[in-house]
Amino acid sequence: MRELIRTNDAVILSFAESLMKDAGIACMIADQSMSVLEGSLGLLPRRFLVEEARGAEARLILVEAGLESELVA
Repeated sequence: MRELIRTNDAVILSFAESLMKDAGIACMIADQSMSVLEGSLGLLPRRFLVEEARGAEARLILVEAGLESELVA
């Protein structure tokens, strides 16, 4: 899996997940269970991961959707 986004914004994560599902690209949001440690404050960022083989395609989809500023380097 390749990390494309690291954020604590649930709306961005949900939007990115929806885009990947529409494109048929496997994805997952990692670190969701960390809220147990932080007390549900939303301080720790979640990681949006996509399948390695389609990482470039996923990145292009996110850029075209206006999420370029959210992408990790």
